[in-house]
Amino acid sequence: MNISDLLLKLFGWLSISLVVAFLIDNVMIVGFNFPGAFSIFSNFSLEGLLEFLIYIIIASITFFIVRKSNSNFRSNSQLLHNLNIYLIRSFFWIILITGLVDIAIAFMRVEKIFEFFLGKEISSNFSRPVFVGMYFHIPLIILGFIIAKFTKTIGFHWLSLLIVASELLIVITRFVFSYEQTFMGDLVRYWYAGLFLFASAYTLYEDGHVRVDIIYQGLKEKTKNLVNCFGSILLGWSTSIVIILLCFYGKQSIVNSPVANFEVTQQGSVGMFIKYHMAVFLAIFGITMLIQFISYFFESIADYKNEKGKRIIETSTSH
Repeated sequence: MNISDLLLKLFGWLSISLVVAFLIDNVMIVGFNFPGAFSIFSNFSLEGLLEFLIYIIIASITFFIVRKSNSNFRSNSQLLHNLNIYLIRSFFWIILITGLVDIAIAFMRVEKIFEFFLGKEISSNFSRPVFVGMYFHIPLIILGFIIAKFTKTIGFHWLSLLIVASELLIVITRFVFSYEQTFMGDLVRYWYAGLFLFASAYTLYEDGHVRVDIIYQGLKEKTKNLVNCFGSILLGWSTSIVIILLCFYGKQSIVNSPVANFEVTQQGSVGMFIKYHMAVFLAIFGITMLIQFISYFFESIADYKNEKGKRIIETSTSH
């Protein structure tokens, strides 16, 4: 492997591995009150040193694996894309199952069904977001990752259909049965947010984003590949990194604070306890887009170098 190929691969893989280290560090800071990896430069502590070593170890492992690997850019791109597909598929199952379970809990909580069967003392737990999050949401998240391992389809078409069905159910219950609750709208917003933010990375892979194209289509194939390479980094990579940093930088960040407090909407117990999930959606969007942009970066290099197995994308007239 020549030095330029090594540096390009290292850039892509280190970008992802250091984000993984950053997420681990974030859990240690928010969940276990660690001081932060870079606190050792201002106020040395063993906890800070441990966090800093996590970055060093993960970066070193990444360097060693990339240095020893003989895989080409196209196989690296496909590997990252497959990882992204698994993550997106997992998140689809997570919001599907969690949405159905949480709306069932919200319905039984609002209509006092829990109180009828379980008594007032036990049923009061279902009004606590921490209880629902710890004993229902977290197991369902794990279940979603397991189900995704054994399924092949991403499921966005089904999620779109479920959103339409949910809206239809709201209309029927409101105008036919005069019944409406906050949690019904919460479910639609929850699924719609997931559909939009989770599908973005896959849409990028399929070249399905709508764009106003003035110059690109008239360029030579080699020039297009270079534009894709630089665009993936200058626009895609940089934007994704900024989103991830905004989501997780500090305990009071837009993701850390809601998740740490199991934050819910102002409607409280009459709605679904999924507001903190929707904060995480922003981080998932940033992470999956970062992975896909690095995959696209590798694929563009592979196309530029005329590596075998070039993917033919069907162009839509709507682009």
